[in-house]
Amino acid sequence: MTDIPIANAPCSWGALEFEGLKGEEIAYGQMLDELRETGYVGTELGDWGYMPTEPTALREELERRHLTMVGAFVPVALKYPEAHASGEAHALKVARLLAAVADTGVGSQLPLVILADANGTDPLRTQYAGRVTPEMGLNLAEWGTFARGAERVARAVRDATGLSTAFHHHCAGYVETPEEIARFLDMTDPHLLGLVFDTGHYLYSTGSVDGAYVKDGLNRFGERILHVHFKDCQPQIAEHARTGGWDYFTAVQHGVFCELGMGSVPFDAVAEWLRGHGYHGWIVVEQDVLPGMGSPKASAQRNRTYLRTIGL
Repeated sequence: MTDIPIANAPCSWGALEFEGLKGEEIAYGQMLDELRETGYVGTELGDWGYMPTEPTALREELERRHLTMVGAFVPVALKYPEAHASGEAHALKVARLLAAVADTGVGSQLPLVILADANGTDPLRTQYAGRVTPEMGLNLAEWGTFARGAERVARAVRDATGLSTAFHHHCAGYVETPEEIARFLDMTDPHLLGLVFDTGHYLYSTGSVDGAYVKDGLNRFGERILHVHFKDCQPQIAEHARTGGWDYFTAVQHGVFCELGMGSVPFDAVAEWLRGHGYHGWIVVEQDVLPGMGSPKASAQRNRTYLRTIGL
C-alpha cells in the first residue's frame, strides 16, 4: 500500500471548463458529498464560481466533509502577450482563495495553481488534438512569449501567496505532445514551474495507443512533476478519432477518456513508478462525465475501487 492521497475533481461530475462540453451541472454540495462518500480525500476547485469563492464559506464546506483543497485549474492564452496581465490577475484571485483554505496541518501539502493554455480555443489545435504535427506548433518568438507568460504568472503567485504553480500539458492546447512538453520545460525556470502529468492527455497526445509511452513520459519528465492526474485513454475510440478526423470535443464526447482500467494507460506501472520515485503529491482522478454517460457518483466509485486493486 501507499500513502499517496487520492483526490477527484468537479469535472468528474460534469463541471467541465469548456463551454462546448457543459451540460446540466450538479450542484457543488452534492458533488462534494458524493466525492467524499466514494472514498476521495481531496478535491480541485473547478471553474471559478462553481464552489464558494468566499474563503470562510469554502473552508466550512471542506472541513465539514474532511476534504483538502489540492489545486485549481487556471487557463491562460499564453501565446498572446496581451492575455498575460488578465491571466496573472485571475491566477492571483484563485491563488489567494487556495491559500486562504489551505490545510496547514503537520505533513500537509499546500494547494497548487494548475496553469494551462486556453485549451480548445485555437481551431487548428482543437481539430487535430491527438494527432498534431510539428508545423502546427508555436514558432520561436511565440515560444518565448508563451514561456515568459507562464513564468510571469507563476512568479506573481509565488510572491503573493507562497503557492507553487504546475503547468498542465493538455490536448487541444499548444503544449500537448511530448516534444512540446520538453520544449516548455526547457524554456522555463524549474524553481518557478513544475509539471502536472496527466496520463490520459499524455497518451492521446503521442498519436499512439501504446501505454508504454506513459512510462516513458514519467521517466523523461519526472524531475518536474508536482501533481498527477489519473485519466485513461480508450484505444479503439482514440483510433476512431484519429482516422475519422474528430476534433477534441467530439473525441471527449465519444468517451476517449474512459474510466480507469478500461483503456491503455498502465496504471499499475504508473503507481509503481510513483512509489519508486518517492512521489508524495496528490493523485487526482479526472473522469470527464458528460450528459448521457451515466451517474458521476457510480463512475467515481468504480474508479476508486479500481485504484484500490493496484494498492492506491
